[in-house]
Amino acid sequence: MKQQINPVINQTVKVASPGTVANLVCGFDVLGLCLDAPADEMTVTIISEKEVRLKSADGYNLPTDPMQNTAGAPLVEILQELNADFGFDVLIKKNIKPGSGIGSSAASAAGAVVAANHLLNNFFSQEQLVRFAMSGEKVASGVKHADNVAPCIYGGITLIRSIFPLDIVPIPAPELWVTVVHPQIEVRTSDARQILKKQVLLKDAIKQWGNIAGLVAGFMKNDYDLIGRSLEDVIIEPVRSILIPGFDDVKKQSKAAGALGGGISGSGPSIFMLSTNEQTAEAVKKEMHTVFNKIGLEHHVYVTTINQQGVKVLKDI
Repeated sequence: MKQQINPVINQTVKVASPGTVANLVCGFDVLGLCLDAPADEMTVTIISEKEVRLKSADGYNLPTDPMQNTAGAPLVEILQELNADFGFDVLIKKNIKPGSGIGSSAASAAGAVVAANHLLNNFFSQEQLVRFAMSGEKVASGVKHADNVAPCIYGGITLIRSIFPLDIVPIPAPELWVTVVHPQIEVRTSDARQILKKQVLLKDAIKQWGNIAGLVAGFMKNDYDLIGRSLEDVIIEPVRSILIPGFDDVKKQSKAAGALGGGISGSGPSIFMLSTNEQTAEAVKKEMHTVFNKIGLEHHVYVTTINQQGVKVLKDI
């Protein structure tokens, strides 16, 4: 028998759902971190009708069919799980551009489930919310993955040890600054997955495993040097970087400016770099501007830190 709850009809909540950096260079589909900026704004209301309604606050052509929408599909799952006799109305303001590589689809999915859960008096655990939100990621990429939605919901840095069964491990980390450049081109996650190699050499896999373990150890030990040495990807980045103009120059010049290292954010085209302090992060920003101004490509740069909270409830309305 499915559990029943009795929410308050017309109760509304507004949340800020932040961007995320998935993969963290070597941790394809298993590592992710939450950003303080940018963040989507979502307003979710409980309605008496048994449906999910979706609206854009800023003109984005978002699918209104909930099963084709990254925010809608997770809410449909929640309603089915509860055998609910109510529904949700969702208004989305997208400050994270779709196809940016900084977790636009995850922000919609995670923001929707956290907002809904708040209206349901936090009925579900964080892990359950990630499970629901992964349905939104499947809408976007065709694959259920949690390396964006998990840090978006948990905050901080997360390790996805397993998807089936879901096993999420929060990773403590030292203070880090994150500089992210978003060149104004779109790289669809589904397309970026299609070009990946289906097989990898054992020697490359071994090197990648070492880097993932080193990166996690570096975070936990507050070892900046180990973090920097471990920010290396020998499997995914060599393939995906060809989709991003200026990638090699951004990486080279950012490290010369003092960044620990970095790489493709998610499936791209955004590029992120980690630094130990704000001054270095700002110097990296200047180098990113220089590279993209030189090739004449419009871009946005964010200098931010790791968001330890994840999706934030702004106010009840």
